[in-house]
Amino acid sequence: MKTKQEIFNYLKNQSKSSISMKELASGLQLTKARDFKHLVQIIASLERAGKVEIKANGKIGVVSKKVKLTGIFRANAKGFGFISVDPDEPEIYVAKEHTLFALDGDLVEFVVIGLANQAQNRGAEGKITQIIERKLTKIVGIFRALDAQTIAETDLIGTIQSKNRKIPYLAYAEREGLNPEDGSLVTSEITYYPNIEFPQTFQVKITEVLADKETRGIDVLEILESMDIPLQFPQKVLAEAKTIPELASEQEFAGRLDFRDAEIITIDGADAKDLDDAVQVKRLENGNFELGVHIADVSHYVTEHSALDTEAFERGTSVYVTDRVVPMLPERLSNGICSLNPNVPRLTMTCLMEIDQKGKVVRYKLDESVIQTNARMTYDDVNAIFDEDEALTAQYQTLVPMLTLMKSLHHILEAKRETRGALNFETTEAKIIVDSAGVPTDIKVRSRGVAERLIESFMLVANETVAEHFAQRKLPFIYRIHEHPKMEKLTRFFNFASMLGESVKGTISKVDQRDLQAFLLRIKGRESEAILSNMLLRSMQQARYSEINEGHFGLAAEFYTHFTSPIRRYPDLIVHRMIRFYKDKPKLNQEKLLERLGEIATQASQRERRAVDAEREVEKVKKAEFMSEYVGESFVGVISSVTRFGLFVELPNSIEGMIHISNLDEYFNYQENTMALIGEKSGRVLKLGQRIEVELVKSDAETGEIDFKMLAQLDEEFVKTVQKAKKKPSKQPIAKGNPQPFYQKATKKKKGRKKR
Repeated sequence: MKTKQEIFNYLKNQSKSSISMKELASGLQLTKARDFKHLVQIIASLERAGKVEIKANGKIGVVSKKVKLTGIFRANAKGFGFISVDPDEPEIYVAKEHTLFALDGDLVEFVVIGLANQAQNRGAEGKITQIIERKLTKIVGIFRALDAQTIAETDLIGTIQSKNRKIPYLAYAEREGLNPEDGSLVTSEITYYPNIEFPQTFQVKITEVLADKETRGIDVLEILESMDIPLQFPQKVLAEAKTIPELASEQEFAGRLDFRDAEIITIDGADAKDLDDAVQVKRLENGNFELGVHIADVSHYVTEHSALDTEAFERGTSVYVTDRVVPMLPERLSNGICSLNPNVPRLTMTCLMEIDQKGKVVRYKLDESVIQTNARMTYDDVNAIFDEDEALTAQYQTLVPMLTLMKSLHHILEAKRETRGALNFETTEAKIIVDSAGVPTDIKVRSRGVAERLIESFMLVANETVAEHFAQRKLPFIYRIHEHPKMEKLTRFFNFASMLGESVKGTISKVDQRDLQAFLLRIKGRESEAILSNMLLRSMQQARYSEINEGHFGLAAEFYTHFTSPIRRYPDLIVHRMIRFYKDKPKLNQEKLLERLGEIATQASQRERRAVDAEREVEKVKKAEFMSEYVGESFVGVISSVTRFGLFVELPNSIEGMIHISNLDEYFNYQENTMALIGEKSGRVLKLGQRIEVELVKSDAETGEIDFKMLAQLDEEFVKTVQKAKKKPSKQPIAKGNPQPFYQKATKKKKGRKKR
């Protein structure tokens, strides 16, 4: 038998960079079956150690000397993470034990310890060797005071736990700095990071008290601050906003398309204050439609390199959470000067399109303009008019003909998108209603009506028209792209759909939007629709911004951008700036401009993800707070996800909670290919889409965690009976029994490190 070192030395001394297993066995004179088996085991061991690699053609070669590389570390809440070296290259996986206590966003030095293996669908693995630059320098959270004895023993005054899930460690506050009241929301500077001696803690100095424990909505403030979402604008930015006049002057109207006499309206949610789009539709003599999409001309006020522009770039997007908005621009602009409020002249950027009966844009004009809207309408009112509400129809009788035309044009545009294969995921929206103290009182689940879809159709066609305008001219521009789904995710979805007796036309490598669209239409109305539709949606890649046009897979659009919301999205503001820029400066340094657009696209994509994370975290906490008074009650829900450690159940009011595998009545094995849990003794199957009865055992408003206990698997007849009996409207979730006291999670104080 050859030793591992002998086999490795033989490979190192080969003149070829790689040899086949057969050549290796022959060269080592390992001809017997047991020798060959031993050789395979040794090679597998050397590969795991990162000493050899198995190439795509099956040949084996020695891994060259490890080269130290640098990249940005992206942490996962479970402790592991990924390193991004190049946006166009796959990320490097880093196991928890190889992170060197790196935190999300850190610039790190690393070596590759395991190469990618396409045949096994395995990415490269790295090990961090040095943290070059820390991204995180402060911790925001609720201060919890330690007891007097612990303070005396450790010289530490309290703890701070960040709501940011990518910061899993507890922070201990030292005496130096502020000493706030227990329960206050504070900001602290990190003085020591986790290390081998103190692997689970930071040490910090408190520098600012953001709010006391009585502050309304302190839980929401904590989440936003912990994710570094700025709640206040710098004085320099506010001062600059104050210099802008409330109303535009006649001199500013000069040279613009003038639509002040046209019939133009806004249609938004009832509580919206930043109205950045207005629409008009009329029938032309040739039978075509003329659609005007007028967007607030924010770029007229927010000029390049100004304080407002710098702040908007940094924020990237407005953030919408329950009862508040963290705007991208100061309210003087977002809700006032730029907002297309009724009966006041506003500066806009207009995309005026002639659209034929098949939904094709046959002519368009893209230019600066001025408008004055006739009415500020809501989705609810427009939907009611479409449902022939007599009172609202009478109130808006002068606008009803145009609304009817809008509805007709919307159906044409929608049909055109469907024809080309655009995917339509019919999702419901859960709105959390809170009282004046920020306490959730109700959760309303609603689907989009015709009015919402109508505005979406008009914004989509405008976005496509603007994107195509610049793509055809081959000018540097910023696009909204949505790439083809990754093969591994599609494979998993195909396998799961097949298990449920549903198949998708086409192969995984060649599947296109029409195949997936046909699948969604085929399962419509079936019991498996919601679960399969949701799983397909999760199989899609995240849309992002890019200076390179790669089309939009979900919309089946060759050209797409974001032009329609410059009050709340920085890329839209940039698109407006580009329209004006190319109008004034047809000759420019395109290479330098592309580099700047690439930086903007990356920043905007990152800020968008941060906003989504914050919105989800706030929603999670508020839902847990809402459910806390129903602990002990039972509900009927649907299994929405199955994992190795348990399953998730979703209730009709959109609340989702977990049943840990340890809380099931017998031991269950996880079957990955079917995404199901199978009882070891009974053979019972728990899988996606099943309806079960559960009891709420925990709803923690601090962490947002909701835990259920399974009571019964329900047959279809029982489910129908329960649903029929409980269809009456209520402000409470579907439940039975009396509300129980709020679940209080027991906590123990931990001793921290002493001051160093």
